[in-house]
Amino acid sequence: MTVPVFLHDLGARSRILLDGTEGRHAASVRRLRAGERVDLTDGAGAVAECVVAAARKDALDLDVLRRYDVPAPEPRLVVVQGLPKGDRGELAVETMTEAGVDEIVPWAAGRCVTQWKGERGEKSLARWRSTAREAAKQARRFHLPEIADQASTTRVAALLADAALAVVLHEEAAEPLSRVDLPEKGDIVLVVGPEGGITDDEIAKFRAAGATPALLGPTVLRTSTAGVAAAAVLLARTGRW
Repeated sequence: MTVPVFLHDLGARSRILLDGTEGRHAASVRRLRAGERVDLTDGAGAVAECVVAAARKDALDLDVLRRYDVPAPEPRLVVVQGLPKGDRGELAVETMTEAGVDEIVPWAAGRCVTQWKGERGEKSLARWRSTAREAAKQARRFHLPEIADQASTTRVAALLADAALAVVLHEEAAEPLSRVDLPEKGDIVLVVGPEGGITDDEIAKFRAAGATPALLGPTVLRTSTAGVAAAAVLLARTGRW
C-alpha cells in the first residue's frame, strides 16, 4: 500500500504528535493504527518517515524513523491559468498539481466568463489552494505547489518578462510546444487562456514581454485540460519526468 503523506511541522523531535485537521483525518478517516507507516512533510522539501506508535481518537503518536530533504526541481514550471467556468478550475489545479506544476497563477483574462470579485474571489482562491494541498498529498509531493493571488494581465506580463522562458499557448502559433528551446534552470512560465481565448491586446502585451506563442497539438483543448497537457510535454522534455 502507498504510504500516506500528511502536512505537519517536523521540528527536531524523535516523536511527533500528529493532531489538528491532519491528525483527525489520519486517525478517524484513514483509521491508521500502531505499526503502520506514515510520511510527514512541511511542504517545502523536508520529510520525516514515521511509524505509528499509538492511535488516539483524533491524533496519532508517531516515531520518526528517518529524516531527509528533497531538493526543489529545476527548471521550475509556472502555469498562468485563465479562470475556467464552474468547478473546472479545481479540476485544472488538481491535475496540474498531480503532474508536478510548481506554481499556478489564476488569471483574470479579458474573455473569462468567471469573475473573481470580493468574497466570491476569496472563496474561489481558497478552494484552489485547498485542492492543491490535497492533490499534493495524494500524489506524494514533498514540495507543495504555490497558488498565487489572482493576477491581472499587467501582472502576467511582468511574470513573463522575468522568466527564463515565457510561452503562451495559442491556436494560431506556428511553433509547436514540443520544439521550443527549454532552459535548464529558472522559471518556465506558461500561459493558458480562458475558454473564449486570448485577446489580440493580451497576446500583444505578452509578446512585448518576451513570450513565445506555441501550438499544443492539432486540436483545441479546453482550458481546464490544456494546462496539464502542456505541463506533461514540458516536464518530459526537461527530464523531470
